[in-house]
Amino acid sequence: MLVEIDEHGMISHARVRHARSPQIERGKRVGAITGIVVHQTDADTLESSLNSYRNPKANGAHFLIDKDGTIYQTAAIYQRTNHVGPLKARCLITGKCTPRDFPAKAGATAIHRIEMRKAPHERYPGNMEAIGIEMVGRARLPPGFKDPDVRANRPLEKLRAEFGIFPTPSAAQNQSLAWLVSVLESSMQIAPGEVFPHSDVSWKNPTEAQGANWNLKVPTP
Repeated sequence: MLVEIDEHGMISHARVRHARSPQIERGKRVGAITGIVVHQTDADTLESSLNSYRNPKANGAHFLIDKDGTIYQTAAIYQRTNHVGPLKARCLITGKCTPRDFPAKAGATAIHRIEMRKAPHERYPGNMEAIGIEMVGRARLPPGFKDPDVRANRPLEKLRAEFGIFPTPSAAQNQSLAWLVSVLESSMQIAPGEVFPHSDVSWKNPTEAQGANWNLKVPTP
C-alpha cells in the first residue's frame, strides 16, 4: 500500500502522528534508502524517549511505536539519523566470505570500516541507507540474576545493558510495525528481505527486537 510522503519525508496518514525532533536528524541522505532496522527503545515509556530526542545532538530513529500501537514519526525519512552503529559483516551470514577474509582479531570498528567500503546491496544498511523504527520496551535482568564476575562489582545499569532481556513487543506494536514496514517497502521501493532487527546488523543486545514481527497480515487501508 502506498502512502503520501511530502517533500521533507513526512508521512501523511491517519495512523501516523507527527512528533518530528530535528535534534536527531543529521542531514539529508546522499543515496537511496535500501533497508529498515527495527529497534527497541530500552525505556519504559513513550514520553521518556520523546523527551530524550529533544536533547541537543540526541540519537534516535525515524519512527517510534508506543505499546498501544500508536505510530509517531520522529524524523523525516529523507534525513539521516544515527541509529544503527557499527555494522556486522553480512557476507558471513550469506556465506560469501569467511572469518579468514578479515584481519586477525578485527574488532567492531575495523569490520565496520571494511563493510562501509562495499556497495550498499553487499552489506547491511547503515545510517545513510536505513530507516529506523523504534518500539517502546525496556530490557530487564532475569529474576535472580547474579553477575558472573563476582569480583567486578559492576553497577546495575551496566549489567542490565549487557545481560538484560528485551520484552516481546505487544500485539498492537507488532500489528503497527507490520503495517508501517509494508507501506515503507511499497512507498520507498525497498526490496523484500531488507528489514532487520538491530542486533542482526550491529553489536547490540542480542535480544533487542528479536520478538518483532513485521510479517503479519496487514489490513488495508
